[in-house]
Amino acid sequence: MIYEEIVKTPSQQGFVNVTTIIKKAVRASGIKNGHILVSVPHTTAALTVNENADPDVVTDFLRRLESAYPVHDPADLHSEGNSAAHVKSSLLGTCHNFIVADNELVLGTWQGIFLCEFDGPRTRRLIISIL
Repeated sequence: MIYEEIVKTPSQQGFVNVTTIIKKAVRASGIKNGHILVSVPHTTAALTVNENADPDVVTDFLRRLESAYPVHDPADLHSEGNSAAHVKSSLLGTCHNFIVADNELVLGTWQGIFLCEFDGPRTRRLIISIL
């Protein structure tokens, strides 16, 4: 079973909490126990699992990524000017597996699932495969 959602990202770089979208898909699927695969099929976006209680975590995460891989680097050769977005996407990855138990997504107390935008704002696809 495949669920697809469209997520509009509001800025050039940022994290969009998609945990609720994924939880709704799990519940709608009726899966009792198993695994799901969540994917963003884009080369300048990614997924990550991190703390969703304190927004400063996301702010710090983005600041550190930008420090290591700045958006504008005159040494980049890619003509579209978004090389850093490609690097960040590859580092974080575009797919994650999750466990489902008793028709609920299994996450830690402070964990949330984030779509990471590195070349926005854009309209992104979030694909949830229920196995």
